[in-house]
Amino acid sequence: MAKILSVSGSPSATSRTARLLRHLDDRLRQQGHDVTPLDVRTLPAEALLGADFRHPAVVEATALFDDADGVVIGTPVYKAAYSGLLKTLLDLLPQYALTGKTVLPLATGGSTAHVLAIDYALRPVLSSMGAAHIVPGWFTLDKDITTGDDGTLTVAPGTAEALAQVTDTFSRVLGGRTAVLAATG
Repeated sequence: MAKILSVSGSPSATSRTARLLRHLDDRLRQQGHDVTPLDVRTLPAEALLGADFRHPAVVEATALFDDADGVVIGTPVYKAAYSGLLKTLLDLLPQYALTGKTVLPLATGGSTAHVLAIDYALRPVLSSMGAAHIVPGWFTLDKDITTGDDGTLTVAPGTAEALAQVTDTFSRVLGGRTAVLAATG
């Protein structure tokens, strides 16, 4: 079906955000999509902080965005905003890197006080980058995501249902857009 880039903006190696994204990636793969994960924390810090647009890792990340039909953006919320790590990557991408893309914004955080970070901090940036369609996102409380010793991820039932709905909506919208583009392209 569609090519999806799944981006984790968490700086943590044991990130709930990244684990949640990889869980949702599996759901999208089961629906027939080709999903490529990108953990921003694996990109070289000197390239990100030095705004090195020509660094091979930045060039490769930019190509991943260019090649994708849809993008899932996941971030932890710190002080009512998306992560600085995600911001550094978005700043290095071309101004209209999301043109023609369907985007699903997701966030995790410790308090419902941060629930509006998707709509008031992240969505305007994604929109300014030319996203064709930003589907309704979802904020997940950290306490609703647990990881077992074996690495298995458990999401609280109500949250799991809500995440399934937003992920399925993203998949349907993306599937419809790629079908239209294929027919007209």
